[in-house]
Amino acid sequence: MTKKEFKAESKRLLEMMVNSIYSQKEIFVRELISNASDAIDKMYYKALTDDSISFNQDDFFIRVSSDKTARTLTIEDTGIGMTEDELERNLGTIAESGSLAFKKENEVKDGHDIIGQFGVGFYSAFMAADRVTVETKSIHSDQAFRWESDGVDGYTIEPSDKKAAGTTITVHLKDNGEEDSYDEFLEENRLKTIIKKYSDFIRYPILMNVTVQKPKEDSEETEEVQEEQTINSMVPIWRKNKADLTDEDYRNFYHEKHYGFDQPLKHVHINVDGTIRYSSILFIPETTPFDYYSSEFEKGLELYSSGVLIMEKCPDLLPDYFSFVKGMVDSEDLSLNISREMLQHDRQLKLIAKNIKSKVKKELQSMLKNDRENYEKFYTSFGRQLKFGVYNDFGQHKEDLKDLLLFHSSAEKKLVSLAEYIERMPEDQKYIYYASGDSIDRIEKLPQAELVKDKGYEILYFTEEVDEFAIKMMQEYDGKEFKSVSSGDLDLETEEEKKESEETASEHKELFDRMKGLLGSKVKEVRLSKRLKSHPVCLTAEGEVTIEMEKILAQMPQNQGVEADKVLEINHQHEVFNALKKAYADNDEATLELYTNLLYNQARLIEGLPVEDPVAFTNDVCRIMK
Repeated sequence: MTKKEFKAESKRLLEMMVNSIYSQKEIFVRELISNASDAIDKMYYKALTDDSISFNQDDFFIRVSSDKTARTLTIEDTGIGMTEDELERNLGTIAESGSLAFKKENEVKDGHDIIGQFGVGFYSAFMAADRVTVETKSIHSDQAFRWESDGVDGYTIEPSDKKAAGTTITVHLKDNGEEDSYDEFLEENRLKTIIKKYSDFIRYPILMNVTVQKPKEDSEETEEVQEEQTINSMVPIWRKNKADLTDEDYRNFYHEKHYGFDQPLKHVHINVDGTIRYSSILFIPETTPFDYYSSEFEKGLELYSSGVLIMEKCPDLLPDYFSFVKGMVDSEDLSLNISREMLQHDRQLKLIAKNIKSKVKKELQSMLKNDRENYEKFYTSFGRQLKFGVYNDFGQHKEDLKDLLLFHSSAEKKLVSLAEYIERMPEDQKYIYYASGDSIDRIEKLPQAELVKDKGYEILYFTEEVDEFAIKMMQEYDGKEFKSVSSGDLDLETEEEKKESEETASEHKELFDRMKGLLGSKVKEVRLSKRLKSHPVCLTAEGEVTIEMEKILAQMPQNQGVEADKVLEINHQHEVFNALKKAYADNDEATLELYTNLLYNQARLIEGLPVEDPVAFTNDVCRIMK
């Protein structure tokens, strides 16, 4: 018996594939089972056109067995088998795709498809094996053959006495090393886990002997016995008719796949059969995973190729702002052996991802419109992610997300959408007004909001760090610009009120200039307030960076000292202003400085900013009390 050499390019491919293509050695079990399923599929196709072949699906199976003494794992199928020539062609040249060639020769019917590339998937066995034996008998031949190889050194082919059609692959496992234990592929529970994980939806039964407890004959005691059982469920839920499924069926699937411990708020069952073919079940969870807003969280959907899991989490199927979605996608148009790098450039995958994004958006819009209670539950958990999606990538996705946003409202005392805010706006209202702060209670007490409320205008309350950044990126909604109640000019005065304010400001200009001189670079300006009613003082900001944004940026690890251009506004109708005027008129510099510093620190405290010099501030308070 002569050992045959692999072609040079096949040797290189084998070494590369074993060492780098698959990151987890357990994948080889999936590959061999998938090849076995393909072989049975080929029998099905032949039976469609060859009357001499009968195909009763109940007669076909895949059997997995292990022998701890011999350290072998065996995968047997009752499929079409291979002739000597096919063994040479399919296994002698790595990546020769017997399945793909067969697919081209036969029309795909009844939803069956051939998914494997026998050459590539088969050789993944050498990640765990130091020798692989294949015994096979084709339905077209009376003679069976035995193929054997220890890897890159080559292979042998000789006649075999196998009687039944089909293929039996025996993997002779490597010895355990310091870092790798190959014994796991001999353990019953580990094999069951791998089969359920990757091959649960193979459409033929995967049989395996499992240990069960059974009563002894004529005894109340039990004993462990081996019993052959079907390990896989065979028919995936996504291939069933939607009309035959209940909400409970979807919830059970959600929990069986360990997508979450909560109850999903909504599910979306998608079946597309056109230019691109795929099925998908998507879930919108109710609660956030414990690590969702951390760097450890991995987004992604399970990705299947014709029922075989090829990736546990495929991130390319979801945009970051929909990373909360759980579920799976199964497509016959994706290669079983596709790598993560290839997936990133796969045109079919990009089309599926685009469709999924659209489906998720429509489902969320439907929830917002027709199931407000559940949408608000969802938004409480994942609203921050939507707002971050608006801000991220320079606002590239704001059109997709703007109608899904909710904010607390001064008018409704609950979450409202931007569309609902616009619908309630009085005709004379020019802007969408908002106020930012640590909490709703704190925002409601902001002095800056007095005039806006007095005009009867609704204010949106921004309580999360990302809120104002997202709105700055949006700039406007439905033609209405956003304006902070703490912005430089609220543009709320009538012409008569503007004239009166200008006259008053001009009258006290020297006082305000002197206060600015005392405060120095702490503020850009001290001026008459047009927004305060009952409060004596407040801080506002000019420019793009607001005071709330300054506070958030200051907490970031790479804080670069970005600050808002602060303006100290004084209410000239408040009695405190009389004390300022008197100190200035009396040329009492010490008192004017004392009052100016107190008002400035008071305004900082109202904004939630720290007092810059607590000792000096307490000394100033003591001086007032004397």
